Formats: sequence, C-alpha cells, structure tokens
Amino acid sequence: MKQLKVFAAALLLAGTATQAQNADQPWAITVGVNALDGGRSSVATDFADRFGQYFQTDNWSILPSASVLNVSHYLGANFSFGVTGSVNKMKRTVMDANSNLIGADFSGQRRVDASDLMYYGVDGQFRYSIGGLIGSKWFDPSIHVGGGYTFLGKASSGNVNGGLGLTIWVSENIGINLSSTYKHQLEDDGVLRANDISVPTHLQHTAGISFRFGGKDTDGDGILDKYDECPEVSGLKQFNGCPDTDLDMIPDHLDQCPDVAGEAQYNGCPDTDGDGVPDHEDACPEEAGLKEFNGCPDTDEDGIADKQDECPEEAGPKANNGCPWPDSDGDGVFDKDDECPEVAGPASNKGCPEVKEEHIKQLNDYGKTILFNTGKSTFQEQSYAVLDNMAKVMNQFPNAKFAIEGHTDNTGTDKINDPLSNDRANAVREYLISKGISASRLSSQGFGSKKPIDDNKTAAGRANNRRTEIKLVK
Repeated sequence: MKQLKVFAAALLLAGTATQAQNADQPWAITVGVNALDGGRSSVATDFADRFGQYFQTDNWSILPSASVLNVSHYLGANFSFGVTGSVNKMKRTVMDANSNLIGADFSGQRRVDASDLMYYGVDGQFRYSIGGLIGSKWFDPSIHVGGGYTFLGKASSGNVNGGLGLTIWVSENIGINLSSTYKHQLEDDGVLRANDISVPTHLQHTAGISFRFGGKDTDGDGILDKYDECPEVSGLKQFNGCPDTDLDMIPDHLDQCPDVAGEAQYNGCPDTDGDGVPDHEDACPEEAGLKEFNGCPDTDEDGIADKQDECPEEAGPKANNGCPWPDSDGDGVFDKDDECPEVAGPASNKGCPEVKEEHIKQLNDYGKTILFNTGKSTFQEQSYAVLDNMAKVMNQFPNAKFAIEGHTDNTGTDKINDPLSNDRANAVREYLISKGISASRLSSQGFGSKKPIDDNKTAAGRANNRRTEIKLVK
C-alpha cells in the first residue's frame, strides 16, 4: 500500500508539473456513456495480467444512458486538465477464490454478483495530446494520468488512474472521443468483508461526443479573432476572415473597389473599356483611350484628348483648343499671326500686302489733283472722286500707315499758310477715315510754304507747290 501511495503521489506531481489541449478552443466538454470492467484486473497479481481479458465484455457493466461528463481546459504545450464525473451500476466483479462465495469461476477466481450497486466516480486528469505533437488537426490520440474518488454502494476509495484516449475531430469544434482508464484503488485489499463489497481496482471505458469552444470570434464567421485579419467583420476562411463583397476573389481590405467586381492587376477595380486604365482612374471608362490622357482617346493624335479637343478628328494646337489655325486669305500666314487675315500678303509683312513705290506714286498723283476752295480747307466737288480712289488704294494695305502732308505756295504770310496747310491735310485725313481707313493708320501735318517742290515765281510752279503729299510710315 505504501508503494501505491508513492506511485499515486508521483502521478499527481507529474500532472501538476506539466502543462496541457487546444489554444484556439481552450474549453472542451465531452458527454457520453461509460462501461465498467470489474473483471480480472481486481485480483491479478501480475500487472500485465490485469489487462489479459481487456476485450472480455462479460464482466462489463453499462448504464444505457448518458453517464459520463468531462470538462477540460487547455493549459499549454499540448497539455490540458479536466474533471470527469461518471455514474453507473456495477453488476459484477471478480474476487479472490478464498472468499466464501458461490460459483467458482476461472483459474481460482470467483465472479461475484454486485447486486447492481450504484457507482459514482469523480476524477481529475492531466491529458497530453499526441495529435498536437504530430501536428494533426483531426486525429488526436492522447495519454492521461490523474487521481480521483470512487463510490460503490456503501464503499468508497481514492484512486490513481491513467489511460489512453482517441478523439476524431469531424469538424472544427466537434469530435468523437474514446478512452480507457485504469483506476487503481488505494484502499482495495481484494477481500470480501461480510456481505459488503469493497471498491475494486477496475477499468473504465468511455465513448462520447466532444465539443470544443471558448475561442473568441467577435464577428461570428467561424474564424477565431487570433487568426481573423478582419475580426469585427464577418468574412471568408480563404481570406483569413475578411469579406469579399463583390466576389472577385480579392478581399475587401485589399480591394480598392470592394463593391464592384474587378481584376487583381487593378487592385480589385474593373476596366470596362479594356484600355489598361481602371474605371476609377479612367476619365472615359466606356471608351478605350490612352494612359497619358487618363483613359480618354486622342483620335487625331494631336496630343489633346478628344473630350477637350474642339476638333477631335482634325489635328490642331492646344492653343487653339485642338483645332488647326485658320488662314482665311490663304497666304500661308495663320490668321492668329496675320495682321491682314482677309488680304493675302507675305509673312515678312505679317501677312499683309506690301506697299510698293508705285502705290505711293499713285497716291501722290491723286494728292496733286485734290482741289480746295480758295483760302479754305473744304474740297471742290471734283476732288471727292480723287479722295475715293485714294481710299481704295489704302484699303489694299490694311496694316500700312500713311502720313498726310499739306503744302501751300508762298502767296500770303506764314501766319495764314501754316494753319491753312495743316487744316487741309487734316481734312484729307478725316475724309479717308470716313471711307473706312483706321484713324490709327493716318497722321496729318501742314508745312505751309516751307517745302516747295517748284519755283514760286511762276504760276505753274506755285500750282505745283500747292499740293497734298502721301508718305508711307515705316
């Protein structure tokens, strides 16, 4: 007995010194049935012989109902600790042949009717998971040691126990459990006392369903928070607990377009027009275009996207909104650079026709025939036709500037001639302006008799000196 107590203490010490089951689901409950084997194990003298009739079910006592309950908690490193309560009726046991009993049984032993004595057992056990050791998620053999207390009829006894178990996990949380436990009674001397039966050393077999639980799963998606990359949002196992709302196989937290199915290369966003620019970055998502234009086309290839191009099918500069510059007069100078867009002229003269010597001569020939009323700056009737011809010539050169000079002969004094010549030059200017010549293109000045071109001593010379001259301003 002393050796048995030392052995029991060693088992309990080993149990308390170890760590134990499943960190993900730290709690487990097993509900099932148990069978008591009060057979040869109670009186065998050889330890190995105690299990010689392990599969001889004639000596088993089974209560046909739920009769065993185990609650266990994971401790760590594949170790767990559990408490098991069981109830049964022990129908028979085998006692020493020296006992005065009826019915000699095998090999000097007697099988004793235990008269359906009620059996109650409470055991605490440390379990080591071999399945955790080998890394199996469904096949979980184990070993266990512990101690407990057994009640049989009016008898009771403490025990040390140990055994083997096997759990087949059919799902993440549910398993089928089988176990066999050898319970060595510390107060069993194997002697029948009067009509009472002491608690024998025996085997207890259990079969049940195990339920693992206790792991935190905030979003209820079946993936524990410690493995769930999205613990507060229900998701899918293949995405570590994260959702895939648009079902494009890209989890929402990695999907830039979680509500619209897209492609992995565009981080979950679609590319409707297939131009390589995802829709959320595509300014023209339904029309294939170019990346440099944010997915919009440039039909005329002028470097301006069609949606910003006022002439999308005709190449033109950005400065003209994608349209080609016009050249209304066809002189090769664009209207924007052409000071005379409606009159052809060389580029050297900004698109305007050049005033040549013959044109100035023609204007001065006209100027010589302009007649004023004597001593006045008003025109004689026949001079209007001459002035009209001068206007026609000047209109041929829209950007040319002209200086109109008034001259008199030496008849009279400068006090009279100077203002008269100035007024006559200005009268010509005003008339030409009335005919469409821009005022900015015309200047006028009177010189009186200071610039004669002929001899004032003769009537003909004085007539030549009374003149209107036109000069080109460069």
